[in-house]
Amino acid sequence: MLPVVSIVGRSGSGKTMLMEQLIAEFKGRGYRVAALKHTRRPVEIDTPGKDSWRFSQAGSDAVFVSSPGRLAFTKSTDHDLDMQEVMDILGPRFDLILAEGFKEGATPKIEVHRREFGAELLCSPGDLAAVITDGSLEIGVTQLQWGDVLAIADFIEGTFLSRPPGKTAPQSIRRQKDYREDEAHRRHTDGQ
Repeated sequence: MLPVVSIVGRSGSGKTMLMEQLIAEFKGRGYRVAALKHTRRPVEIDTPGKDSWRFSQAGSDAVFVSSPGRLAFTKSTDHDLDMQEVMDILGPRFDLILAEGFKEGATPKIEVHRREFGAELLCSPGDLAAVITDGSLEIGVTQLQWGDVLAIADFIEGTFLSRPPGKTAPQSIRRQKDYREDEAHRRHTDGQ
């Protein structure tokens, strides 16, 4: 089964920004990443009058638009698809699926929590693999520092992904070590 991690949290907590940063980081590490956004609102990505819209209006169950460098896909559904149904459509072409939302699903979840929203989490701690926070919470779940994308990516990689035997650590892991050493040195010299 493809590794899937759902990034969940309250509106305005920074989920989308984190998704962008994680996608870039995992691409830099050489992973094939699919991003999935879940919303309860109706989604219309087709433009009325365009050929693909006309195919949908005529009753096509699925429409693909293919061009050099891009493939778009829309499918009519009679219900809100769960993660497994989406994964069945995606197929096995990816190393990691990062999903924004799907808080009710059974996939591993990492909640983005900000102090300004209070101490209460959106999900039950027992449903979470980790919490990304700009504070500290009294919960028995791994807590990662808000803004430390490298540590968050390392957590996801170490927990949900397996690297082929013999593959060396990606460049970004070495960069992270150098960054942390530089930060420690900067804090030490700034404090003198």
